Amino acid sequence: MHYHDTALVTVLSLLLYWVLTALVGRARGRYGISAPAISGNADFERVFRVQQNTLESLIMHLPALWLFAVYVSDPWAAALGALWIVGRILYARGYIAEAKKRGPGMLVSIFSTTVLLVGALIAVSGALLKSLS
Repeated sequence: MHYHDTALVTVLSLLLYWVLTALVGRARGRYGISAPAISGNADFERVFRVQQNTLESLIMHLPALWLFAVYVSDPWAAALGALWIVGRILYARGYIAEAKKRGPGMLVSIFSTTVLLVGALIAVSGALLKSLS
């Protein structure tokens, strides 16, 4: 079976992370924050936290995405993965503007990852139980 939809969403997820990493580099120059420093300017710190929080989220998102694709549905995994990307973009735009504005995007991405994770858990457990009987 091919997982083209999930593969595309995986690439887009990683491209989003790449863009956020580039924004950190740009913000270092803009706000005069030399590596390895990660503090000293609140505007820089918000850009940095967006990138780091997205990295932290990717750790759950990508395995959950692929497990859901394999055990449940490639198109549905891709749709939920695309929703995660939308959530992370909303999160980034909100958080970079003002920390208080990060909530809606965070909720969207957490919802997506939770559905992927719970769906994968149910499907994998069902497959395991079926193989044991």
